[in-house]
Amino acid sequence: MADHYEILGLQKTATSADVRKAYAQIARERHPDRFSDPVERERAQEFFKDATAAFNALSNDRSRSEYDKLIAKPIPRTPEDQAHQAYEDGMEQAKRGDLVAAAESFRQAAYLMPREARNHAALGRVLARDPRTARESVNALEEATRLDPANPQSFVDLALAYQAQGLTLRARKAAETAHLLAPSDPTVNRLVAELMPPDDPEPGREGGLRGFLRRK
Repeated sequence: MADHYEILGLQKTATSADVRKAYAQIARERHPDRFSDPVERERAQEFFKDATAAFNALSNDRSRSEYDKLIAKPIPRTPEDQAHQAYEDGMEQAKRGDLVAAAESFRQAAYLMPREARNHAALGRVLARDPRTARESVNALEEATRLDPANPQSFVDLALAYQAQGLTLRARKAAETAHLLAPSDPTVNRLVAELMPPDDPEPGREGGLRGFLRRK
């Protein structure tokens, strides 16, 4: 990543006025239109493009604050560090409602650490919020439950993803597994109750999901 302060020849303590002054000077002295030689002109175009990006980032208080936070972060060195950073970025992006960016961050985390169940679970939950990525959501959540078969929340998420795809039998099976893992969890119990078929046996009979609940 190019250092915006370095491109404009500024210190990090520079004011907004300093940013505007530095960019204006670059525009006067290094604008591509000032060069007739094709090679020099092309170099000037590349530099001026970087200078404009630096000015846009630093001349606005909000974008400058975000840029300063970004460059203050330590650069992840190992794939594990990069995966953890991608996961944290995805969580923040999801909180802001930027689901596309969050999905990409979680995909990166899952790619770098494919045996970390939480990466696949987080990816599946984000993808489930968009009907266009529902199928991929199921795949991610299936992988999460395979990697961490003792996590009831992943089975709840998978049951909901199956239900959204119209895969009712699979949804019931995932819900039953969640109930086996967390029989007293009210969220799990509500989910199992919602997935009971209309012709489930009446209380007192030991069939279907209602009977399953009584037996546990």
